[in-house]
Amino acid sequence: MKKVLIIGAGPAGLTAAYELLSKSKDYQVVVFEESGQFGGISRTVNYKGNRMDMGGHRFFSKVPEVNEWWQKMLPLQGAPTYDDIVLERPMAMAEGGPDPEKTDRVMLRRNRVSRIFFDKKFYDYPISLKFETFKNMGVLKTIACGFSYLLAMIFKRKEKSLEDFYVNRFGKKLYSMFFEYYTENLWGRHPSEIDPSWGAQRVKGVSIMAVLKNAFRKKSGKTDGKVETSLIEEFSYPKLGPGQLWDVTAAEIKSLGGTIFCNAKVIKIRKKGNHIKGVTYLFGGKEMEMDGDIVISSMPVKDLVEGMNDVPAEPLRIAKGLPYRDYMTLGVLVPKLNLENKTKIKTIGNIVPDNWVYVQDRTVKMGRFQIYNNWSPYLVKDLEHTVWVGLEYFCFEGDSMWNMTEDEFAKMAIKEMVTLNLISSADEVIDYHMEKVKKAYPAYFDTYEEMDKLVDYLNTIDNLYCVGRNGQHRYNNIDHSMCTSFETVKNILSGETDRSNIWNVNTEKEYHEADSESEEEVEVD
Repeated sequence: MKKVLIIGAGPAGLTAAYELLSKSKDYQVVVFEESGQFGGISRTVNYKGNRMDMGGHRFFSKVPEVNEWWQKMLPLQGAPTYDDIVLERPMAMAEGGPDPEKTDRVMLRRNRVSRIFFDKKFYDYPISLKFETFKNMGVLKTIACGFSYLLAMIFKRKEKSLEDFYVNRFGKKLYSMFFEYYTENLWGRHPSEIDPSWGAQRVKGVSIMAVLKNAFRKKSGKTDGKVETSLIEEFSYPKLGPGQLWDVTAAEIKSLGGTIFCNAKVIKIRKKGNHIKGVTYLFGGKEMEMDGDIVISSMPVKDLVEGMNDVPAEPLRIAKGLPYRDYMTLGVLVPKLNLENKTKIKTIGNIVPDNWVYVQDRTVKMGRFQIYNNWSPYLVKDLEHTVWVGLEYFCFEGDSMWNMTEDEFAKMAIKEMVTLNLISSADEVIDYHMEKVKKAYPAYFDTYEEMDKLVDYLNTIDNLYCVGRNGQHRYNNIDHSMCTSFETVKNILSGETDRSNIWNVNTEKEYHEADSESEEEVEVD
């Protein structure tokens, strides 16, 4: 029996473990997880009965294998959720599916609303040039944006950077309003310094025909009720947050005979020539070793390569230079928000219906805020009387923000809530809780442009497979991360040595056409 060592118990690592164990009896599977929780950036934190989703995760995919997998782990609801019952709100349900009021192992169907908050007004996300947008911007800005957009369509830039990419699709004016500051806030770099390939993965453009059509429909009054409902899409979501899916998966892995070591940080990958012999990990304060026949890594590729012995200078240099952006969030419990619900979408307490909101305000550092009440009614302990909000910030590990104490971070973030008029006073805050996520976002600058050379080197190691967002240093969604593991397991079981199918997930045209959006809704990040 061959032993497979899997580094990381996030979506990619746990998917690989489950797939191997469920499809073959010929492998012993051991998973190493640095933290005490499953799901990586997709974990859910429970703070005094209020649950926090690290980053905001929609479960939506057009990859059949992924949807079947999710349905197997968490069957779709067959009865309404608490808020659907109270609001008498219809929602898609599966005949014979579980009742979320009676059981936890259930996937909900939820309304998707996410908007941009700019100049204390709401705009559609992704940005759409319809009548409401024109109204919010005013006549002069609207005219300027229109001319800017038309100029961009006529005089295309050569796309050497993410800035070029954005301007070519939205025009200089819209770019400066809705993309420039937010992108720099997220990545810590100006868009002119970021590779345009990130935009190709994540961003959709504006159709001038759609703009004219929307404007005409509004002016003529021929809306057929579609202007309001155009905000809404549906997505799946675990009853207790995304981490619940990975808790369930981990339990299934154990029931199939797999082993998972939590609080076990892999620090060395012991290599002989082009073959990995095993790993060294910290567990219980001691360095321990384990040999294996196959290694599947979802750990940051930077750490993977730096942890190997006898790596040639060139791939080591590239790996060391790969950049990441880290993430901090503050859960804030308040009685209410000042934001007025001007939509026709019903919510408990008539709060705004957004799952999360992109903050495009240059006076604050906040990047987004989530309203957990709208993700699932079961994330909030007192749904009727409190609003549980997640304030999201992007930073670098070790910088001044990252090194703040919880109280210092809370003071800054709550002050920004007041600045944005989300609340009137810091005295309204009932409670708060801080969370940090290292290497949340693999970044597309510095040595990233040489990533192909690093991949070529990694492919020379005959028993190593790199999967997932950090394992491939690619901004993968959950389903793309899972697909890298599906492909890996297929290769292992078939004896296929070519790994191009694994690295091509989320790069080939077929994946873009799938319009997959399972993780953070970040087309403009």
